[in-house]
Amino acid sequence: MQTLMLDSGLIRYARVHRALAILAATTAVVALSALFGGTPIAVPSIGSGGVTTGIPFRRELPLLSGVFLTAALDGTMSKHEEMGATAMHRYRLAYCFGLTLAVCALSFSVEALVVSVGAGAVFVRSIVIWFGLALLSARLLGPQLGWPLPLASALLLIWYPQTWWDWTSNSATDLFSWTVAAAALAVGVAASAATPWRTRGWLRR
Repeated sequence: MQTLMLDSGLIRYARVHRALAILAATTAVVALSALFGGTPIAVPSIGSGGVTTGIPFRRELPLLSGVFLTAALDGTMSKHEEMGATAMHRYRLAYCFGLTLAVCALSFSVEALVVSVGAGAVFVRSIVIWFGLALLSARLLGPQLGWPLPLASALLLIWYPQTWWDWTSNSATDLFSWTVAAAALAVGVAASAATPWRTRGWLRR
């Protein structure tokens, strides 16, 4: 009975926090990648002396999914929810974890079918990195501004493509890129958890 109550509460929480809209938006991103992901984007590369290079469209698309996921934390009552009880934070954690897992699973499945398993892993890795940066950006700049830090990192990758730290072009087994993904997600989650009331509590200790 308690499990059913928890599930129904989580469903209501998901409805209020744009679950369907976020899933629809991220599904559209995956569809764009499946249909047009191989299309090269002509951009000037600073790292190549200003020579115009072509970057596959799918490399930058995970940025959109990462930013869209931060909408799960925003809402008309988001400031009040940050001061909520333990149950509210459990709902928030379960919802964000489940939603992120669903988006990553969908993205991996489609990319693996359309391109390869390796491409699916790289796509998910990019989502994780940009999601972490988006969470940090939203905490530093405001809930509506989850995109500036991810966009800045994307512009850097576009201008200096295929460098050793370019997680969008490194192989699916590249350890450094996965380390970056873990670090970005950890920093983003920590920043999201550092609500004003929690920060004040930590400072008082």
